[in-house]
Amino acid sequence: MSKPHLSREHALHLLREMLRIRRFEEKCAELYTQEKIRGFLHLYIGEEANAVGVMQALAPDDAVVATYREHGHALARGVSMDGVMAEMYGKQEGCSGGRGGSMHIFDAATNFYGGNAIVGGGLPLAVGLALADKLQGRDRVTACFFGEGAVAEGEFHESLNLAALWNLPVFFVCENNLYAMGTALEISESETDIHKKAESYRIASEVVDGMDVVAVEAAAQAAVEAIRTEGKPRFLECRTYRFRAHSMFDAQLYREKGEVEKWKEHGPILRYQTWLRETGILHGSDVEAMEAEVAAEVQVAVDFAEQGTWEPVENLLADTYADGAADTAVKAAAAPPPEMTYREAMREALREALTRDERVFLMGEDVAHYGGCYAVSMGLLDEFGPERIRDTPLSESGFTGAGIGAALGGMRPIVEVMTVNFSLLALDQILNSAATLRHMSGGQFGVPLVIRMATGAGKQLAAQHSHSLEGWFAHIPGIKILAPATVADARAMLAPALADPDPVLIFENVMLYNRRAEADASIGLSPESVWQAALRRTGKDVTVIAYGGGLWRAMTAAEELAEAGIEAEVVDLRCLRPLDDATIAASVAKTRRAVIVDDGWRSGSLAAEISARITEECFWSLDAPVERVCGAEVPIPYPRHLEQASLPQPADIVAAAKRTLHRT
Repeated sequence: MSKPHLSREHALHLLREMLRIRRFEEKCAELYTQEKIRGFLHLYIGEEANAVGVMQALAPDDAVVATYREHGHALARGVSMDGVMAEMYGKQEGCSGGRGGSMHIFDAATNFYGGNAIVGGGLPLAVGLALADKLQGRDRVTACFFGEGAVAEGEFHESLNLAALWNLPVFFVCENNLYAMGTALEISESETDIHKKAESYRIASEVVDGMDVVAVEAAAQAAVEAIRTEGKPRFLECRTYRFRAHSMFDAQLYREKGEVEKWKEHGPILRYQTWLRETGILHGSDVEAMEAEVAAEVQVAVDFAEQGTWEPVENLLADTYADGAADTAVKAAAAPPPEMTYREAMREALREALTRDERVFLMGEDVAHYGGCYAVSMGLLDEFGPERIRDTPLSESGFTGAGIGAALGGMRPIVEVMTVNFSLLALDQILNSAATLRHMSGGQFGVPLVIRMATGAGKQLAAQHSHSLEGWFAHIPGIKILAPATVADARAMLAPALADPDPVLIFENVMLYNRRAEADASIGLSPESVWQAALRRTGKDVTVIAYGGGLWRAMTAAEELAEAGIEAEVVDLRCLRPLDDATIAASVAKTRRAVIVDDGWRSGSLAAEISARITEECFWSLDAPVERVCGAEVPIPYPRHLEQASLPQPADIVAAAKRTLHRT
């Protein structure tokens, strides 16, 4: 590649930026041996030309998504060295408030959307950020850095496919340093020319010498200009080499010292300095002055970190959820007409959200032309078009991560996952990105995302389509969980979920989609917030706690108990995280007995958590042990009689309630 004409000022700027990264990283290594920096520390020494070269091509408004070896990216992007060093120390003056550490550098001011400790985990986020830009008509490029090890991850392929399929302005930058931790490229990849993988997705790609900062800059400039002109993704493979170990824990037994020394002879700083001297751009005292300037900056950063303060333990839970109020731009839903089904109520909620807020869009498998697996979105494509009712490939992790990225980019995405079992393919993105980004970024980035999914058994779909795993997700701080059991709640819950500044998962029981509003009329629909539990039936003898599809089996059981002279109070949880402890405790304090109904497996269940809370908060009010009626500890069977036997049935609930009253 021909090298562009460089002014002396710009030429020295490139050298200074590489030196800043090199000296910073060397100091970090020293501080690590002194135990000032802890955790994993992945040094960028040897790869400086990639970050510095690429950043020259980006505008201040462009976005950057990095990997766990991101100190160099952050510094080259313009993140304060003071803030990065304080973050390495874990001090609250750090750029992520001390919450992220070495692998999770965030900085909203420079549109630096963080390092990511999950290999390949940032790729879907970059796709989502670019999708948000496209939907909002924003002229922005998202640069996404990752190592060659990430190309073995499914998220790499899912992300490239989505970016190419939707013509998104993403600049994929693969820093190929030949080793994924300790595994050489030729051992892990059948095709070692990484850029060819991008070409297989019809993404224009190029290979560049990642040890040549000028070549990297020229290639990045060309790629970014093409992205801005064409609105399509580009791929750049930077062939580079890390001079230090994968991390400070790495003994480097997988490569010879001679190999490292050979690469050092062509290191980016040495090579560039030599070229500058040969061309007469670099003068005799330039390097000495620059080194002194950089050394002073590094020392100031160390002093800043040393003088920084530890976050008080009292702030431990801060930034797990947003402190701010809900988005007032999202309005509450109207009450459903009496003839509406649960499915239709969900559809009307979607229609209202899409009509009222242009930031809202729906994406998932078959949501457009097919209407989704359960036909909830049927007809919405004709009303709102393919940009806002968006079919996705079968790539749950990819499109869920893209939804997270789109939320980071200012949209209000609704992601539909066909069934809860499929959500396990996206669990990485839900747990490691959606639930953690606010905390790891020190509150700089929130994820206002809604994920809808069908859950539960009863349709003879066997184990891989029928489980109730919402209790697993309820274990995760940083997300909220709703479980509408009534037609009214199916209509009402989407609006507050979209208005919430944090990710919300909505679990829709498959047996409720055909339920009509008339069937709910007897329960006395509650007007209170959907984040609170609702009393669906009042009673004095025993509290039955349920949610979702289990609510109606609890209601049937309550009727049978009433015939036996036992008045059960039925609590519909509605919100599984956070739990409405106050409503539960008030009911149990009144009835002095509790039965918990949970379609999930008994061991480690949501029912176990609720039982523990009742024991902790209401022990002296209890007249009997808490009873749990849970799903059988077996994969959901296919035969109907076995499937029904695996679920809590009204008879089981009745028997449990009677046990609390010592009646048989």
